[in-house]
Amino acid sequence: MSASQPPRSPESPEPPRGTDAPTLLVKIFGKDRPGITAGLFDTLAAYAVDVVDIEQVVTRGRIVLCALVTSPEPGTTEGDLRATVHSWAESLKLQAEIISGTGDNRPRGDGRSHVTVLGHPLTAESTAAIAARITSTGGNIDRIFRLAKYPVTAVEFAVSGTGTEDLRTALAPEAAGLGVDIAVVSAGLSRRAQRLVVMDVDSTLIQDEVIELFAAHAGCEAEVASVTEQAMRGELDFEQSLHARVALLAGLDVSVVEKVRAEVRLTPGARTLIRTLKRLGYQVGVVSGGFTQVTDDLKERLGLDFASANTLEVIDGRLTGRVVGDIVDRAGKARLLRSFAEQAGVPLAQTVAIGDGANDLDMLNTAGLGVAFNAKPVVREAAHTAVNVPFLDTVLYLLGITREEVEAADGLVD
Repeated sequence: MSASQPPRSPESPEPPRGTDAPTLLVKIFGKDRPGITAGLFDTLAAYAVDVVDIEQVVTRGRIVLCALVTSPEPGTTEGDLRATVHSWAESLKLQAEIISGTGDNRPRGDGRSHVTVLGHPLTAESTAAIAARITSTGGNIDRIFRLAKYPVTAVEFAVSGTGTEDLRTALAPEAAGLGVDIAVVSAGLSRRAQRLVVMDVDSTLIQDEVIELFAAHAGCEAEVASVTEQAMRGELDFEQSLHARVALLAGLDVSVVEKVRAEVRLTPGARTLIRTLKRLGYQVGVVSGGFTQVTDDLKERLGLDFASANTLEVIDGRLTGRVVGDIVDRAGKARLLRSFAEQAGVPLAQTVAIGDGANDLDMLNTAGLGVAFNAKPVVREAAHTAVNVPFLDTVLYLLGITREEVEAADGLVD
C-alpha cells in the first residue's frame, strides 16, 4: 500500500483496538537531529498503520523514540514494514528495533502519585534506593523526567499502583538517610488547579528574624536571639516568649521601622517563587509571628494577596514593648490559612504551606501540602515534605513546574 493511497473514509469500520489486536512496538535509537520523528512516521504511513502510543526522550543529544502502532492491514506483509523501517534507520545511521505483540500498554494500577526528588547532588545510590523503595510498596514507576538541573537536580517519578500516603510514609525515612528531599503528591486534575500558597516570613520568605533586627537597634540582640531559638525549637510557649522579647524593645523610636525594613533580606529564590506563582494565577500570602510593620511592606513590595502578623504598639512615636490585637501563634497561623483559603475560594486540599519553626506545624499539617523549609528537626519529621537547600524557588518543582518553564516565563514581557 503506497503513501499516496487515500485514507480510510470516516464510514469505514475502526480497526480492532482490543487487548488481542496485533500491534508493533517500533523503537529508534541514535544521534538526535531534526526530522527523525517526521521521517519515521512518514515511513510508517506507507503501511496505513494507526498510532496507538508515542514516547520520545532526548538525553545529551541521543534520541530514544518509541511508537506503538497497529499491524499493517491485510494484503501488506509485516516483513515489508520491518525492512523499510530498518532501511530508513540505517540511512540516518540510527538503530531500529521492532517487536511484535498484542494490544496497548497495560493499564496503570490504582493509586497514582508524583514523587519529586531534589538532590544537591542527586547520586546514583540515592536514586537506586528511592526506586527500590517505590517498588517495595507495590508501586510501579511509569515515567521519570527531569524538572531542573540547577540550583539543584530535580526529577519527578510518575508512580502508580500504590496509595499516596503509603508512598509518602515509605519514602520519608529514605529522604533523611540519603540526604535528598522527597515530596509525594497525588496525581490528577487537582494538581493543575488554582492553588493558595502561604508562607511563614522569618527564616522562610526572608533570611532574618525580624525581632532580632529590632533588638539590634535596642542593644539586646543576644537576649532576644536566645529566647527566639528556644521558641522555634518548641521549648517555650510562643505567646509568652513573644511578650518577653517585645518588652525588650520598649522605648525604641518608631523611625527604626524603616531601618528594619531596609535591612530585611529576601531568601534566595523568593522573588522567583512569588513571581512564577502569580503568573500561574495562584494566590500567595504570608503569616508571621513577627510584625505587621514589616509584613505590610513585604505585601506591597512583592504583590502578595494576603498578609497577617502581630502588631507592635506605638504611642507618642515610640514602641511601648507591647503588641496589640490577636496574637499570631501556632494555632493562629493554621486559622489564618483556613481564612485565606476561604477568601481565595480555594479548598484546603489545594493549599500549600511553607515554614521552618515549631509554630508553623499546625499550618503545615492543615494545608494540602506542608513544606518544611530548612526547618528544625521536629518540623521536618512532622511535615509532608522537607526542602533542605537555601533556594525558596525549589518549591516550584514540588508543584511540577520545571526550571525551563520558569525561565521561559521570565523571558516574556508581562
